[in-house]
Amino acid sequence: MRNLAVAVLGACLLAAAPGLPVAAPAAPGASGPAVPADGPPPAAGGRFAFVLNGNPAGYAAAHPTGPGRWHLTFDYQERGRGPLLETDLTLDEAGLPLHLETTGYDYWRRPAGERFDLAGGRASWQNVAEHGSREVRGPAYYFSVNAPPPELWILARALLRAPAGQLPLLPSGEARIEKAGAVTGGAGGKTRTAELYAISGLGFTPAYVWLDARQEMVAVLNGWERTVALGWEDAVPELVKAQDEAEVALRRTLATRLVRRPAGRLAFTGVKLFDAAARRVLPGMTVVVAGERIESVGRDADVSVPPGAEVVEGRGRTLLPGLWDMHVHLDPLDGLQDLAAGVTMVRDMGNDIDELIPRSRHFESGEEIGPRVLMAGFMDGRGPYSGPTKVLVSTEEEARAAVDRYAELGYVQTKIYSSIDPKLVPAIIERSRRHHLRVSGHIPYGLNAEQAVRLGFNEVQHANYLFLNFMDGVDTRTPARITAVAEHAAELDLGSERVRNFLRLLKDSNVAVDPTLNIFEALFTDRPGTISHRFAAVGDRLPPQFRRTLYAGGLVPPPGMDERYRDAFRCLLAMVRAVHDEGITIEAGTDATNGFSLHRELELYVEAGIPAPEVLYIATLSAARVMGRDRELGSVAPGKLADLILVDGDPAARISDIRRVALTVSRGRIYDPARLYQAIGVKPAV
Repeated sequence: MRNLAVAVLGACLLAAAPGLPVAAPAAPGASGPAVPADGPPPAAGGRFAFVLNGNPAGYAAAHPTGPGRWHLTFDYQERGRGPLLETDLTLDEAGLPLHLETTGYDYWRRPAGERFDLAGGRASWQNVAEHGSREVRGPAYYFSVNAPPPELWILARALLRAPAGQLPLLPSGEARIEKAGAVTGGAGGKTRTAELYAISGLGFTPAYVWLDARQEMVAVLNGWERTVALGWEDAVPELVKAQDEAEVALRRTLATRLVRRPAGRLAFTGVKLFDAAARRVLPGMTVVVAGERIESVGRDADVSVPPGAEVVEGRGRTLLPGLWDMHVHLDPLDGLQDLAAGVTMVRDMGNDIDELIPRSRHFESGEEIGPRVLMAGFMDGRGPYSGPTKVLVSTEEEARAAVDRYAELGYVQTKIYSSIDPKLVPAIIERSRRHHLRVSGHIPYGLNAEQAVRLGFNEVQHANYLFLNFMDGVDTRTPARITAVAEHAAELDLGSERVRNFLRLLKDSNVAVDPTLNIFEALFTDRPGTISHRFAAVGDRLPPQFRRTLYAGGLVPPPGMDERYRDAFRCLLAMVRAVHDEGITIEAGTDATNGFSLHRELELYVEAGIPAPEVLYIATLSAARVMGRDRELGSVAPGKLADLILVDGDPAARISDIRRVALTVSRGRIYDPARLYQAIGVKPAV
């Protein structure tokens, strides 16, 4: 269920450690085994190992405590962060919740207390983000905001008993279950069968759970996260393969149903055209596309529409180059969300090689719906705060070999993470230069941004590192890289000579900044009970169960620090404005939920004081120039690839109009955003 629990915050930014405020018991050590010897004893309901990116990280358990009563535990560690959830659950004869009570903390170490009761035909619920009650006249299921993997299994069993495999969800929504595959093979020295079920209605994508012949939980496999029943470990490769095939089949079906090609040429007439190079809008324009390329561009009176062309009338609409998101971590259906939002190119800043390369190829071939992809090779050092990657290096030889492999696989960039030994950075940069790869990332612990730039970084990810450059003694492998900025950013004088000298260094060194402001807005200013700023403009369009997660809030400020955290975000906005005014290149990246987060990122640049036409340039032609792709992409001109979006309105005048993408064109294919969104449970933009 990572897409529900993690989507609100950045995928790679935080790494918990002592000092992050929590109202919960202390977590066990990060280096513990997958199934801690001192954990709860094995029980009849099941014991499960939790594995993260191939590394043992914790465990889950589900055991009965009486008729219809269960106790669920979920406990794992990742770089010091991770949840500790204890849930008591009482079910009726149909397997539907009558009572649920959860204590502990969530993945981000925020309090996760939750309670649900159903009695006398009335349901009531309360957690850190919501509270309410309603009359219930028929079967309904309450699914936790921070549901551990075994709760997905309990929901699956209830759905399998329900008419047509469907149940209303509380507070709102509906869940449906379908069988998606099966595997028969050896596990624990026995031949057993596991069946795969897909549950829709919980988020943008189906949630998958494996059950055995008795409907006991076998596994929940979700990308890098794997929860596996003890005794089934040997079967995991076959389970992963079968689930991958089921997920790919779904995505291919969507590509067949939701993508089309024009029979001949495609002509946009009467549009306002955003000229990215000039940062201006040209009214009354016609653009003709032939195959994958732009054939002609000019005023309506000067360009003839070819006979037989498919004509798109553009009155009141603006035609722009496709948007670029320069910081993503692609999951399976993220590509669909990108194209629905008008994002036709992404730069993946860290992913599993075995997942990312085939996904990119499937996008390119049209087997799956997705944007063009540039790949950055992610690496980190070994240790308790290592990032979520299999590429861990401790010597110059290992580092050079990692860069060599990324280059051979077609990657365009090397991304350095927080635990890399600073002594390895020169070797990584030198090897990357040899392969013509850009170098960027977090600033490794032991360096500051100025030192990294002088060593040869091409760009800096995340605006917090611009402030950490002026803070001493911060362990940047930990959440202190976030909380120190939240607490002290307002103390930095952005007009000081020291800051001005640093910004001049970035400019003179041609270093770009990837601010990911939308993450910091959520972390520093979101509060429990109020929808996340990132999704406030689209909350009523989102799947109900996903929307519930958006009210959990961001970081928990220490007592008396609430306004200081809000001030810190205002300072980040001011820093990005200063970066822009200095002439430093800004890259529009999100590191968050695809599509929607880029729209918010662009809005934040305008809030910072950057003119909307300049912001659109940042997200189109400037990004193409940074990555050396501007001869083919980034602007609307004859001969260039026809990556285009048609927007209802004029985002150069009102940046929020960028949320109203009416049509996306890429690789000679046409996408209707309303239909794409409908396929993942999102209402179209109005």
